[in-house]
Amino acid sequence: MSPIRIDFPRLQRDIEALSAIGRDADRGIHRMAFTEGDLAGRRWFRERILEAGLEFYEDGAANLHGRLDWDGERPSVLIGSHLDTVPAGGPLDGALGVLVGLEVLRTVKDAGVSLRHPLEVVNFTDEEGRFGGLFGSQAVAGQLTPAMIHEARDLEGVTLAEAMAAWGLDANAALFARRPKDSIHAYLELHIEQGPVLDRGDFSVGVVEAITGLFKWDVQLRGQTNHAGTTPMDMRVDSFQGLAEFAGEIERILEEHGSPHSRATIGRVELRPGAANTVPGYTGFSLDVRDTDPDTLANLADAFRRTLSAMARRRQLMFEFQVLSEIPPQRCDPGLVQLLGDKARALDLKHLRLPSGAAHDAQIMATITRTGMIFVPSLEGRSHSSAEWTNWEDIERGANLMLQAVLSLAADGQEALQ
Repeated sequence: MSPIRIDFPRLQRDIEALSAIGRDADRGIHRMAFTEGDLAGRRWFRERILEAGLEFYEDGAANLHGRLDWDGERPSVLIGSHLDTVPAGGPLDGALGVLVGLEVLRTVKDAGVSLRHPLEVVNFTDEEGRFGGLFGSQAVAGQLTPAMIHEARDLEGVTLAEAMAAWGLDANAALFARRPKDSIHAYLELHIEQGPVLDRGDFSVGVVEAITGLFKWDVQLRGQTNHAGTTPMDMRVDSFQGLAEFAGEIERILEEHGSPHSRATIGRVELRPGAANTVPGYTGFSLDVRDTDPDTLANLADAFRRTLSAMARRRQLMFEFQVLSEIPPQRCDPGLVQLLGDKARALDLKHLRLPSGAAHDAQIMATITRTGMIFVPSLEGRSHSSAEWTNWEDIERGANLMLQAVLSLAADGQEALQ
């Protein structure tokens, strides 16, 4: 018997329709959380859920759920990701996982499959971080506190509470979005890789074994502002030279204390006063460090802290840092990793087991239920860019892999075959 397959032309139409929402002709897609683009995308998604004859539900964190065969008693198989984007984002980051989830539910419903577990598709709120990131999945996992909600604000100073109130929502209601662990049988997420490994290796899909953890610091170095022409080199307390020395140590620190999965990035630098003829007395910069092993991540944090401190003492700089975020790494459920690999082989898909170097809702959901992730290739590894794309045939393969995994987890008996 041939396996049930998703309706790929229908999925294509959804991808094309959603990618037009929030699109700027020159700068990509703008659907940051609680903006007009996000609102339009959410309305479109709600319409697709109802059009498919699925039950629609919005929880206190403004997560949008589509449900099939829901009775509130049996634990569900949950498929999710996010519709919000970074500024000037691409059409697939997050959105593809939500749309594939929707298509899986429609396909199962259309085929009349008998289910022992209900199915849910969810669009998680603010995964991309306008107000810190992973808000919707943290709410479902019960990780939010009133203080976290109250303190969340964007780079313009707009608070999460204000943004939600503008939509007629109470941010504190997110505390009621928490799901009991026994209400979810498993969580699955399909996502673009956002890196070059699958594309360069000509793999159709990836099976994620672990999701990276990270810490993000805001570092400040303070020296002395002085004239660039009259201050001898050996009499300067140049904060930028401190950064230059530290940046040169990153590869050594990763080699000595990290793993092949370790990453460290200085992505933002600010010099003050910022004049060409002035020795900078202040240098601020970001440090983003990632690994899939918690002990390795802790060792890296200690090594970076000691290196910064030693450099600052040697150069007579004042040094301090603030922790902007810390997300622990998570391993995907071994049983689901095996299931996804088995299903990929059954579908004759060239696949690779690999870690995720980006954070995802899946690592939050892994704290309350067994979790699995599917990657599809990103052309040239590009993402968070209008150039982001995945070949249609790889999208179809990934979607059918998700369908077969969901049927194995949720379908009665041999109903996975028609």
